[in-house]
Amino acid sequence: MNLTNPLLDLHGDKLREECGVFGAINANDASALTALGLHALQHRGQEAAGITSYDGEEFHSLRGTGHVADNFSSAEALGVLPGNMASGHVRYSTTGGAGLRNVQPLYADLAAGGFAIAHNGNISNAQHLRDDLVRKGAIFQSTSDTEVIIHLVATSRYPTLLDRFVDALRMVEGAYSLTVMTKEGMIACRDPLGIRPLVMGRIGKTVVFASETVALDVVGAKFERQVDPGELIQVDHEGKTSSHRPFGEHKSRPCIFEHVYFSRPDSIFDGRSVYEARKAIGMQLAIENHVDCDLVVPVPDSGVPAAIGYAQQSGVPFELGIIRSHYVGRTFIQPSDSARQSSVKRKHNANRGLVEGKRIVLIDDSIVRGTTSMKIVEMMREAGATEVHFRVASPPTAHSCFYGVDTPERSKLLAARMELEPMREFIRADSLAFVSIDGLYRAVSEVERDSDQPKYCDACFTGEYPTSLTDHNEVDKPAQLPFPVNKVA
Repeated sequence: MNLTNPLLDLHGDKLREECGVFGAINANDASALTALGLHALQHRGQEAAGITSYDGEEFHSLRGTGHVADNFSSAEALGVLPGNMASGHVRYSTTGGAGLRNVQPLYADLAAGGFAIAHNGNISNAQHLRDDLVRKGAIFQSTSDTEVIIHLVATSRYPTLLDRFVDALRMVEGAYSLTVMTKEGMIACRDPLGIRPLVMGRIGKTVVFASETVALDVVGAKFERQVDPGELIQVDHEGKTSSHRPFGEHKSRPCIFEHVYFSRPDSIFDGRSVYEARKAIGMQLAIENHVDCDLVVPVPDSGVPAAIGYAQQSGVPFELGIIRSHYVGRTFIQPSDSARQSSVKRKHNANRGLVEGKRIVLIDDSIVRGTTSMKIVEMMREAGATEVHFRVASPPTAHSCFYGVDTPERSKLLAARMELEPMREFIRADSLAFVSIDGLYRAVSEVERDSDQPKYCDACFTGEYPTSLTDHNEVDKPAQLPFPVNKVA
């Protein structure tokens, strides 16, 4: 929806999440195991879910809109997905839009046999590749960037399916974690920079792959290791694995927002507890931007760990001054504007008896458009808070992401349009401050950011994109943050 006044945009104030993938091979109950794993990854995409299985002769698929539980809770549903190998996907549409035809895993009958693929991430030259394929006669069945990979595999002239797959990946740019099923077994891989996460675990001789370690915990798998950046792991039907590294050695650049927001707090990302990392960010935020107040109040649920860290560092009591209704879906993950707007109004309620007459500091993970932050500040004032300060456990989100996180266009990002003081005025807080980029790095990795060779992909904060952006050249420009992020307004 195009609005004449961008300040009237009432979308939710969170980045829309990516997607989640899960795969299992050499499992007697592969589809049931995959459904359980997808439950653990539901937070990564609530728009649609799908599972494809292989019974040794045929592939079987079931896909649907809504939550995993809406589609895969019954024995009847799982009964149509037989076999010892299965792959699943939870989706929030980033590239291609909503619709059942875009729900993954995507499946195709190739000359070499069945090919099913589930993808977390975005191919940043997908439109360029798609246009070229269409000119050569390709007929696409979806609008997802993932289907481009299928066509590239189908048209490759290499002799083996693995070689064709590698050949296809050499032509794509951007971010991807993939689980692929063929009649020979499963292939799991990450892009050469490891922007999107993928881990491997085992249950006896069963091999499982997942976007997060929490999914391994839920299915009872022992974490073995992460899939390395640029690595392809091939698994046969007996659970035997082989590793391939066709893209050479690269310095990894995993998405730092996994630590800030995307991963579940009970996951391990890049070797560190996500919960502990978020607490450390909150502590760093208190060191950089302390304010005299009576209560530290998280914006639930994403602001809770950082608020705990802020309270511990500052010595100010932590209290649940906002109560969230857990029967309302995440505002940003619902696809329609009207659904998002009504959810914002029903999602949070002030704990009036606690905040009345108090100076409070609100802790949230990010500010994207600013509309929800403004509403929450207003709600606190209406509940009787005498001062409302806002602290953000990430630097300003001033740039769009093209690697699988559905950020708004840059013109709608508050930090891209305003400096700090106008942002504070817009959300109507008494003060506003963000953790610095170096502070964020110290919190999650104990070192400051190396500007020549950053450890993480932090393009949403810095504008420094680690790959080419063929389909987005007009935004592929390094940019400075619009203001000193450790300054308090």
